[in-house]
Amino acid sequence: MKNIRFKYQTIEFGEDDIHLRTLKDRQQYKDEDKIAEKLGISSASWSLFGVLWPSSEVLANFIYNYDFKNKKILEVGCGIGLSSLVLNRLNADITATDYHPEAENFLDINTQLNQDDEIPFVRTSWSDKFTEKLGKFDLIIGSDLLYERNHAELLSAFINAHANQKCKVILVNPNRGHQRKFTNKMEEYGFSCLSFEPINTVYLDEPYKGKIFKYTR
Repeated sequence: MKNIRFKYQTIEFGEDDIHLRTLKDRQQYKDEDKIAEKLGISSASWSLFGVLWPSSEVLANFIYNYDFKNKKILEVGCGIGLSSLVLNRLNADITATDYHPEAENFLDINTQLNQDDEIPFVRTSWSDKFTEKLGKFDLIIGSDLLYERNHAELLSAFINAHANQKCKVILVNPNRGHQRKFTNKMEEYGFSCLSFEPINTVYLDEPYKGKIFKYTR
């Protein structure tokens, strides 16, 4: 099997530069020990964790200017982990999670590229029995997560299991079809929702058509 190829870039956030190693494109694939396959990750979806998505950039730019002081923060489905890298640079209390077996390795490498402290990471799926060691959080963030029919129920239950009684959730969604169902489930867990379009997305190659969803309990 051929080696996977990478792309290196630097993304500016105010006066902070975040260096990022991603997969070169979505055609990259390497699962020699069939670890991902055994987890139910197909060759077609293997690369999705390792590229930079517009929603991820929107979330990272929003969270860069967000008041997260004294908050314990969780990034769900972090993928390449851009928001976690930004928050880590800003000395926030951030923990990252993802299901992909390569996500932690990429996060560690990018943390080293930025010469920052290691980011705590837990590999878990939303359908796993909720990991006790993961704990509870004051702020939970994520981007582009609702792309399968059952994700609304799984993600809302996972978030509820790891949210403090008083908690904020910030998700960025590119107008996928399961947002309404997810919001309904979050309301059942006691969260209210406010949604809005990002104000300035000049850092993207194309206009962003999604929204930022802020849930509060």
